[in-house]
Amino acid sequence: MANKIRLLARLDVKGESLVKGIQLEGLRKLGKPGDFAREYYAAGIDELLYIDIVASLYGRSNLSGILRQASEEVFIPVTAGGGLRSVEDVRTVLSAGADKAAINTAALHRPALIGEVAEAFGSQCMVLSIQAKRSRTDPARWEAYGENGREHSGREVVEWARQGEALGAGEILLTSVDCEGLQRGMDLALLRAVRAAVRIPVILGGGAGSAQDLIGAARAGADAVAAASMLHYKKAAVPQLKAQLRAAGVEVRA
Repeated sequence: MANKIRLLARLDVKGESLVKGIQLEGLRKLGKPGDFAREYYAAGIDELLYIDIVASLYGRSNLSGILRQASEEVFIPVTAGGGLRSVEDVRTVLSAGADKAAINTAALHRPALIGEVAEAFGSQCMVLSIQAKRSRTDPARWEAYGENGREHSGREVVEWARQGEALGAGEILLTSVDCEGLQRGMDLALLRAVRAAVRIPVILGGGAGSAQDLIGAARAGADAVAAASMLHYKKAAVPQLKAQLRAAGVEVRA
């Protein structure tokens, strides 16, 4: 591993509340996202990932106010996603305080959007979000889903990741819907398949429940890991996670 692995806190937002589900369903309100963001920032999290989890369903993003608050209180990179359908939508979240934009559904519908965003703001700003479900007929293949894991795209994940990189994506946010929220381990086979296909950084999300899961992801090639449930429910704390990663020989940021 040439680079230090990054630890992201994923904050799923519905309206003004932080929510958490299992396999992106059954959302439970946990509190105000700003409270969690400040806590994770103080604890040493490397980046924050805000996803408006119902934005694609309703055709709009509700993150601007939350991002403006975050920009005044936390001073680490912030990625925003959910409901971003155009260059102007991306401009809005960047103006509100985000550093990067994660796009899933709109890119599946119109892949050219990836290049448009990369051209307008730079590839480092364009994060291709891929919500993957393992094929029921071929366990070595995964399908990319839209609409927060509800909509079939017919696109095979590895080929979609490869295409996204070619179109200008600077990073991939790879979420296993099958593992998401279960805290029973991450889909390392999915990670390895995508990692072998692209050269850009890959953030793995879905299923992290312990430091061992993060260590496994790092050893399998993840450039960053997104955690939610185990942080939100106080199953693990950021300083302890980083200490355990270091003890296992995984380089992390201070």
